Amino acid sequence: MSTSAGVRNIGIPGVNPPEMTCSDPKCPWHGHLKVRGIVLTGTVVKKKMHRAVVVRHEYLHYVPKYMRYEKRKKNIHARLPPCIDVNEGDEVVIGETRPLSKTIAFVVIGVVKRGRGGE
Repeated sequence: MSTSAGVRNIGIPGVNPPEMTCSDPKCPWHGHLKVRGIVLTGTVVKKKMHRAVVVRHEYLHYVPKYMRYEKRKKNIHARLPPCIDVNEGDEVVIGETRPLSKTIAFVVIGVVKRGRGGE
């Protein structure tokens, strides 16, 4: 079931496990945290919290009255495991989990594209 020593298969295709390892129990790859529900992509806009990031998810919403789409965006707080290294501007994949705190119910699963390097 695991691809390498100590790494779980979280069941999401197209996302590779990180190269680093950690001993965090709230890591989906090396701990006991299950990823279920929706999987989103977004851009990291803030990395100031301890083991957490703010991810901006941009999407299109259809307005039937005008038969057009409008852009919408949502800031989502997500837990950042210590084995995944991200900076502001990186595009990441986040998955829904059980509520980890008052505002965090998502966890960073992997990095899709590196951004501008962070400030």
